[in-house]
Amino acid sequence: MPNLLYIFADQLRPQSCGYMGDNRAHTPNIDRLSYEGINFVNATSVYPVCSPHRASLFTGCYPTTNGYVMNELGARTDLPTLAGTLTRNGVNCAYIGKWHIYATEGKVYKQAGDFHKNPANQFVPPGPDRLGFDHYWAAYNFNHSYYKGFYYEDKFERIDIPAYEPDAMTDLAISYLENASENPDPFALFVSYGTPHQPWNWDNVPEEWGMHFKDMAFDLPPNYRDGSGEYWHAWYDRDWWMKSVKPNLVEWQRIYAAMTANLDWNVGRILDAIDRFNLAHDTLVVFTSDHGEMFGAHGRVQKNIYYEEAARVPFLMRWPNRIAPKSESDACLNTPDIMPTLLSLIDVDIPDGIDGFDLSHCAFGQRGKEPEAAFLQGMGPSVDWDDGFEWRALRDKQYTYAIEKHRESLYNHCEDPLQLHNLASSPDHARTIQHYRDKIRTRMNALNDTFEPITFYRDHWIDNGRVIRGARD
Repeated sequence: MPNLLYIFADQLRPQSCGYMGDNRAHTPNIDRLSYEGINFVNATSVYPVCSPHRASLFTGCYPTTNGYVMNELGARTDLPTLAGTLTRNGVNCAYIGKWHIYATEGKVYKQAGDFHKNPANQFVPPGPDRLGFDHYWAAYNFNHSYYKGFYYEDKFERIDIPAYEPDAMTDLAISYLENASENPDPFALFVSYGTPHQPWNWDNVPEEWGMHFKDMAFDLPPNYRDGSGEYWHAWYDRDWWMKSVKPNLVEWQRIYAAMTANLDWNVGRILDAIDRFNLAHDTLVVFTSDHGEMFGAHGRVQKNIYYEEAARVPFLMRWPNRIAPKSESDACLNTPDIMPTLLSLIDVDIPDGIDGFDLSHCAFGQRGKEPEAAFLQGMGPSVDWDDGFEWRALRDKQYTYAIEKHRESLYNHCEDPLQLHNLASSPDHARTIQHYRDKIRTRMNALNDTFEPITFYRDHWIDNGRVIRGARD
């Protein structure tokens, strides 16, 4: 059985990587993975928000199935999980970095900062809440002040990091790999980086990386428009946007690029380590992210929307002599598909009850069944129980179709990659619109997704900050 090394960033969009054509990016190691393996060019995040993506990754289920509808909740422990399945099949499962799917003290939803400061919400105790990562644990629930990093192991004792957090997490990963190289048992190591997630301040990135981008030319995106952020917090209105967002967007992009360059350097350190420890030949390497970043496109920042900048993610796989180098797949790989695909690739039986497709044949360049489209779910704001911001979408190889409370959208992302032209009301696309209306209704019915406002899930699926059920329960 091969080893698995799964590296994922937070808020890294593929459009900001060199292999996808960004000539300002400094990502030689991420680019190297695309040359040495396969690039899933249509990969998406099922719900482009940190915690729901992670819950879907580890359960192979949609947010409506696993019940994880926003950030800062405790995940269910009664579903089959990726690491739990691997552990039962003799794989040593290790986790390093940001976790973000645990909560024990309930949630004060309007005071998320206080929630994050509570140590009881940062330490994930050994047991079912680690979802099968039982061999090694060096993680925290949430932190993006990268010079104030910390983590916990198996005791409720905070270990402070006297360095830049991504560098220190890489040190831990390399140490784990060295030990694993001397152990005959297979391993699955997940390394979860917090970067390039904001805050985007120059004191939140090392000067040695920031210096390369401080004077680099960036512009507002070509599909920029003035916006607001009520979908994030109710008080993030147009005035907030004009005072706090628009004047900073160019500088934020510079810092994001610097964080990405440091992230890439750390990816390179890990790749060098598996070479040095003679692990590369027997290790399936995956590099991806939980979601992207809007940077003002369509009048939005951050994530939590079906537009290309937020929903698309890098998804690269390398496995020497098994996955062909410089290959591409246009399969509509979505977050729930990752668990069954990885299990199948390393020859572990896929448990019953998950939603995702096994796309392992695509990694090998073989023909097989694929989803017609990725089904995306936006359940509401990332951290507030405010109704009216829910959405659902289908993204296939040509179109993105979305429904919101008072809006319907259809974009041809092949001909219109900036998604500037909404074709939903075009008479020339009436049959196309009806096709996607039927498809999304069929998909939602199959999942028992009744498109509720987010307070419905608060009142029926959540108990003191912990998910207790989903649409199939």
